[in-house]
Amino acid sequence: MIAHIVLFKPKADLSEDQRGRFLDAMREAHASIPQIRRFVVGTRGQTGRPYDALAREFPFFAMLEFDAREDLEAYLTHPAHERLSLGFYQASEAAEAYDFDVAEMPHALASL
Repeated sequence: MIAHIVLFKPKADLSEDQRGRFLDAMREAHASIPQIRRFVVGTRGQTGRPYDALAREFPFFAMLEFDAREDLEAYLTHPAHERLSLGFYQASEAAEAYDFDVAEMPHALASL
């Protein structure tokens, strides 16, 4: 499985119109790209543990899961992703994106 993980911080002056277009693009990508196995979005919670202070401030995250690298590539080149990407860059002050090969334990340990 492939996990595409995006951490992001919206622009402080993001208008409601920009926010709405970005959210609509997320909904469209989710509904129209069949290679997406799972699409979750969340907000950052803090535990008061030392790692809270080490992290950069990204209040939101999205994780998309795909069965294979080819599915991720199909997502990245899909027209709905192009619209999502445009809205994302217009709405974000800062972001980081990562792609991970994911395996269940204990098989995941073989890649370490």
